[in-house]
Amino acid sequence: MLAIKACVSAAIAAFTAFWGWVGWLCLAWIVLMTLDYATGTSAAVKSGSWSSRAAREGLWHKSGELVVVLLAAIADRVLVIVINQIPLVGFDFPGSGLLLPLVLTWYCITELGSIAENAALLGAPIPGWLLKVLELAKDKIDDVGDDILPKE
Repeated sequence: MLAIKACVSAAIAAFTAFWGWVGWLCLAWIVLMTLDYATGTSAAVKSGSWSSRAAREGLWHKSGELVVVLLAAIADRVLVIVINQIPLVGFDFPGSGLLLPLVLTWYCITELGSIAENAALLGAPIPGWLLKVLELAKDKIDDVGDDILPKE
């Protein structure tokens, strides 16, 4: 048992050393996407409205999210290069590595809201304040994203 704990601890440490906190955020998003798809499928089966077409649409939606996350990651790297290596461009952007965490956080909060809605469809009582907190958090992330743009 001690060997298993040591292996798990080593794997977590290696993941953190390699990917950092953004890696954990990305892992959380992947888990939440999977849970959202599973609860959405369960809710559709429960209501008798499941269809392979709707399931495919859900997968297309998730693949679109993946494209946006990859876009944010690439944009972050390109911006780092421009800001650090080409000072003549004079690009006024507050720091580097900002887009990917914001996009991942926004998607995580969106997935949490969708999971809560699916849970309600499955019959679970959902506190109204929970949905309000998730919506407020999503709005705050939107505000942060808007604030990184220069004011005209």
